[in-house]
Amino acid sequence: MTTGGSDNSAALHIGMVSPEIAPFTKTGGLSDVVGSLAEALGRLGLRVSLVMPAHRSVLRGRFPVEDTGVRFTVPVSNRQEEGQLLKIITGSAISVYLIRADKYFDRDYVYATPDGDYPDNAERFVFFARAALEVLRREAPSIIHVHDWQSALAITFLRAQPHLYPELAAAKTVITVNNLGYQGLFWHLDWHLLNLDWSLFTPRYLEFYGKINFLKGGLVFADAITTVSPTYAEEIKTPEQGFGLEGVLQERAASLVAILNGVDYGVWNPASDPLIISRYNPANLSGKKACNADLQRSFGLPEAPEIPVIGMVSRLTTQKGFDLLKKALPKLLSRNLQLIVLGTGDSNYQKFLVRAAARYQGKLAVRIVFDEPSAHKIIAGADLFLMPSRYEPCGLTQMYSLKYGTIPVVRVTGGLKDTVQEFDPGTGSGNGFLFSAYRVRDLREAVDRALELFSRKTQWRSLMRNAMAADFSWDKSAQAYLDLYQKLAGG
Repeated sequence: MTTGGSDNSAALHIGMVSPEIAPFTKTGGLSDVVGSLAEALGRLGLRVSLVMPAHRSVLRGRFPVEDTGVRFTVPVSNRQEEGQLLKIITGSAISVYLIRADKYFDRDYVYATPDGDYPDNAERFVFFARAALEVLRREAPSIIHVHDWQSALAITFLRAQPHLYPELAAAKTVITVNNLGYQGLFWHLDWHLLNLDWSLFTPRYLEFYGKINFLKGGLVFADAITTVSPTYAEEIKTPEQGFGLEGVLQERAASLVAILNGVDYGVWNPASDPLIISRYNPANLSGKKACNADLQRSFGLPEAPEIPVIGMVSRLTTQKGFDLLKKALPKLLSRNLQLIVLGTGDSNYQKFLVRAAARYQGKLAVRIVFDEPSAHKIIAGADLFLMPSRYEPCGLTQMYSLKYGTIPVVRVTGGLKDTVQEFDPGTGSGNGFLFSAYRVRDLREAVDRALELFSRKTQWRSLMRNAMAADFSWDKSAQAYLDLYQKLAGG
């Protein structure tokens, strides 16, 4: 890793806490964001320490994990639970600390099975938040930056019980809301796990309609709140997308900062991607055809370059628009197109898609799994990328697809609105296709506009080059985080 930046930035030590970090554990975009943001901050000269659980994927993966020999205990309810501190040596300036407690983290899944959340998630992430503070207190950072509900209690514990963590008294705190729809809600009878005074179980603090809200604690106590796109920062202050926390976010609006996520183009770039069959760039798009044929062949679809292929790489949830896709699918597949879906998620959508693939053989291919090579193959080989999200804080796959000249068809919400612009055949501007209302008709109309342009090859190539010219690298976003950190540290 190369380092640079000012003396001021080099003096900052960022302790970043996340339940998952790529490439060690990945269930979605959060892990990509934390992993690539850390690298980008390192390039700016910051010292970054990452803290995450030692999930099974890490313990059984081919990572250079070493046991530091450090053991510690943290309070969970009326007992002390033990953790081990592991470390991954990355060869860069970033330290990756892993909290090992096999009873909590050595599991087949990270948060939930296909049938639902683990019933002890409250206890698991109370332990994780306490343990993260035990790790960070050993070499106190300037900024403690946590991600999402699974890490949010670290800020709550630090601010509500400062006497337990005196080494961290000077640290400023940041929480990033990657998805407000997931808040860590648990029944009030779990309160004993937190070892907090009952005075904090009120609407002012962690109480939320009779439940404990882990994320709310972080939002209330953090020095700064960030979210992952400008549009989403406004949406979450409304009843429609505030998920009951809009009042908290309105009250804390002065501390809310919108920073669009970035893309690691060292990983997602068709000119250098080792996971695709043929590389290509805007000046030479011939490799795209080879990727298209390879994709159709790999997923058992007829190899037909004249048939547009729509790809989806997604969690199979209502948030991602799969209820809308379910309704739209029969008429959508009556068009001259092929659809490929990769992902895991809600069992009802998994079952529906598997049945649909059997019914629409030759037109629909589905894999109920997530693996990185297949994701790259789809994003490189498809012609269109569909994201009909009900809401989308930022989204990364539409930004990946733009770089690969795979044209996004998206709903106007959150980060999709901030990164995709409707193509105008008259002026030649724009990089995708959008629809506003969350309706089957509007989704179909957007797809039909895309299919119509696909038949006009000269304009389609122009659109592909527009898409590939979009730049969402981490440089600008990392600088925005640095500015925020410096402001907090200076304040």
